[in-house]
Amino acid sequence: MMHAASDTGRPFAILIIACGALAKEIMALCRSNNWQHVDLKCINADLHNKPKLIAGKVREKIALYRNQYEQIFVAYADCGTGGEIDRVLKETGIERLPGAHCYSFYSGELVFKQFSEEEPGTFYLTDFLAENFDRIVIKGLRVDDYPELLGDYFANYRRVLYLSQTEDDRLLQKAKIAAQTLGLDFEHYHCGYGQLESGLKAQVLRFE
Repeated sequence: MMHAASDTGRPFAILIIACGALAKEIMALCRSNNWQHVDLKCINADLHNKPKLIAGKVREKIALYRNQYEQIFVAYADCGTGGEIDRVLKETGIERLPGAHCYSFYSGELVFKQFSEEEPGTFYLTDFLAENFDRIVIKGLRVDDYPELLGDYFANYRRVLYLSQTEDDRLLQKAKIAAQTLGLDFEHYHCGYGQLESGLKAQVLRFE
């Protein structure tokens, strides 16, 4: 995790409050773009199994750090909160990433719409979810304790679509195993960082 000042000693100007599922990608973007004035604070990614709690955690982070940074940006989409994140951000005048979830901002809204229309019964994976499939999905939904839940949860799904951020054969194999575990067809689409990168760049450029 980043510290209270950059390597050059310059105070951070921007705080990104992010889902922990995006931490690796955001830190990679900070390194590749030399964003030394950007700090990152994450919220536990496991809350995606309890989306009603996310907006409250975002509010807490904003209140805690509001006076310590020139700018705060929230690296969440709606993420199943039913508009609660947007209500928090409207109160505070803070912006977030576009879209309903990370799948849409990684792939882009138009491409994601095409995927959804092509096969509504699609279960999406990102690099993070491919890496943490067992912890987030199998254990998080207690399928490891109650295997019969697998059919209940995924009866209406037809395929797994892996939206990859990096070209990593190990993660690709893990995504294929996840599809096999769910008994679904597998497809792969490499989309890179998509609107995560463009959204963050738009915020950072305001302070350069």
